[in-house]
Amino acid sequence: MSSTEQHLRVTVAALMYATGQDQRTLASGVGLTQPQISRKQTGHAAWSFTDLDRLAAHYGMAPVDLLCGADHAVSCLPEHRRSAAIGGVQTMLAG
Repeated sequence: MSSTEQHLRVTVAALMYATGQDQRTLASGVGLTQPQISRKQTGHAAWSFTDLDRLAAHYGMAPVDLLCGADHAVSCLPEHRRSAAIGGVQTMLAG
């Protein structure tokens, strides 16, 4: 069974894709460095509750939406945050 931490990493990756962001852009948006984002996304460091709050604010959703899975979180993205590269259309990802 997957852990909450693993689900959050998948969700963050899905949101980065849906918004067209890379780790450097996300890091800037949540007050971290790109290496810190990389360590969190590879499982070498944990996402904290403070990080969860910052991620939620960055993506314009409630923190709980980040914990409900990638598909749910992507569906909660405000339309203006979606990447033009994916046509602003919701992308469903296998979780």
